[in-house]
Amino acid sequence: MIPMIDLKKQFSEIKDEVFETLTEILESTQYILGPKVLELEQKIAKYHGVSEAIGVASGTDALHLAIEAFGIGEGDEVITTPFTFFATAEAIFYTGAIPVFVDIEPDTMNIDPAKIEEKITERTKAILPVHIFGHPADMDKIGKIAVKHKLRIIEDCAQSFGAEICGKKTGSFGDAGCFSFYPSKNLGAFGDGGMAILQDRSVADDIRQLRNHGSKGAYKHERVGFNSRLDEIQAGILLVKFKRIDQYNDKRRARARLYNEFLSDSIERPVERPDMKHVYHQYTLRSSKRNEIQKVLREKNISSVVYYPVPLHLQEAVGFMGHKKGDFPVAEEAAEKVLSLPIYPELPEEAVKEIADIINNV
Repeated sequence: MIPMIDLKKQFSEIKDEVFETLTEILESTQYILGPKVLELEQKIAKYHGVSEAIGVASGTDALHLAIEAFGIGEGDEVITTPFTFFATAEAIFYTGAIPVFVDIEPDTMNIDPAKIEEKITERTKAILPVHIFGHPADMDKIGKIAVKHKLRIIEDCAQSFGAEICGKKTGSFGDAGCFSFYPSKNLGAFGDGGMAILQDRSVADDIRQLRNHGSKGAYKHERVGFNSRLDEIQAGILLVKFKRIDQYNDKRRARARLYNEFLSDSIERPVERPDMKHVYHQYTLRSSKRNEIQKVLREKNISSVVYYPVPLHLQEAVGFMGHKKGDFPVAEEAAEKVLSLPIYPELPEEAVKEIADIINNV
């Protein structure tokens, strides 16, 4: 079987260092918000060129607490994409705000900046772009719109750790960048975890307070918060992987180049815009024969996944918003054609060629 990602191979290469780190943490008996969390926060902040980083329990929590810390709440609107994982909208709903969807670009499948301004109202408080599949959204255009309308930008970087625009990392363009450390991510933990990065110290302190039951310490609770703390064991494992993240991303990019080389020109392959660095959390092609391709791959014992078969505006959970099919046609067309193929740093070249040959034959 060729899996979507082979974490066993990755673990076999780092297990000695992981076990050494785990032993150190277990013997320290500091398991929550200990020195490993602080070290990871400092290193990730430096990597992104920002001053603040706050480890939390998940990528969803990173988004939720960032939105909350910016004072966005009941009745407010946050503009985002309908073509993403449901957590993006969930985090907005958690605060009492409402996601306002904007259709996507046909090539990158990121939110289309040309369609944002028509959705801005007096209740709009922020734009929440998602760097889908590891390709950066157009932060230059989004940034100009935000400045013009005095809106916050909260970047969903769950799939884009290490991605760049003109050498600048995603997550450092807006008011906050939010990351997921779910195990399958480019930088993945052995459980769940997340992080918010930003420059504003006062907002960062608010997120720190919110993640810890609304307390700044000594059992004094100035507000109602949440229990959302990155634990020490996950931070330690992430530190082991973090020193290799650029290497991991380079290898993903190399596998993507092989797919591009081996796949027929009749296949709509992922784009990578000039001055942008795609980190290929997913290698996602598009084809009107998507279902047929997936069926044949399954018969050959090769994994593939449809990310995402139902755009957010058509999900049953948000039916109360009144959206219907046809509201966001570009996102809907993508949902009918996309197929993500196996991609991970350890994926053998011959496996890429085998997968491409099967797809070309279909």
